[in-house]
Amino acid sequence: MNSNRVTIAGIAIDNVNMAEALFFIEELVRRRGPSYLVTPNVDHIVRLQKDPEFQRVYREAACVLPDGMPLLWAGRFLRSPLKERVTGSDLVPRLCERAAQKGFKLFFMGGKVGAAVKVKECLESKFPSIKIVGACRPPMGMENDAAETRKVQKLIWETKPDILFVGFGSPKQEKWIYEHHKMLRVPVSIGVGGTLDVLAGMVNRAPYWMQRSGFEWLYRLMKEPRRLWKRYLVDDMEFFRLVLMQKVGGF
Repeated sequence: MNSNRVTIAGIAIDNVNMAEALFFIEELVRRRGPSYLVTPNVDHIVRLQKDPEFQRVYREAACVLPDGMPLLWAGRFLRSPLKERVTGSDLVPRLCERAAQKGFKLFFMGGKVGAAVKVKECLESKFPSIKIVGACRPPMGMENDAAETRKVQKLIWETKPDILFVGFGSPKQEKWIYEHHKMLRVPVSIGVGGTLDVLAGMVNRAPYWMQRSGFEWLYRLMKEPRRLWKRYLVDDMEFFRLVLMQKVGGF
């Protein structure tokens, strides 16, 4: 993306707000060349320090959108403030609304069982003009199953979406998109994590005040403590050390 970038822990992030991100995605759709976006949060930044494959995914992304309040805090602390948090959970519904207005074709893949289809139904009810050409949940392990991968590829080729939303969880979704986006020939692919489950009404998002104050992670931790405690309370603490090192010139 042609914008000023802010570097946090070695990761260059596009300094854009929601309106600018939406405009850029529209431009990518019109260009028709296969491309993809990534939405870094604290977990991504930490993982990127030791995952060369994930680093390649980021280097070739058309746009790197700041997902997560800690990135905004870090930007201010480093005296390189980011304009706005552009989280996937906010971007996807706004992008769907824009797609309905512009006639862009959408494809939803992943999430919990039935989530993609439920999202399709909800959006078609809300935006009668929206064009959703596909909604599916491939079987677990599809990325390692050549036959299942071919089925998905064939379906995407046949429906020709303009925007592909992939909800496999990170970093699986980003790596899958990176590996297949040129073959799929979709103008814009985006890894959206659990956003499909939220839009389908299967998972509740944190209250708005927790989102804006940067405590959405705490809400998720309270909901799934066994799965998330180590990520949030141990692994992701490395992020703050990395930012401090950058501040003092040791990164």
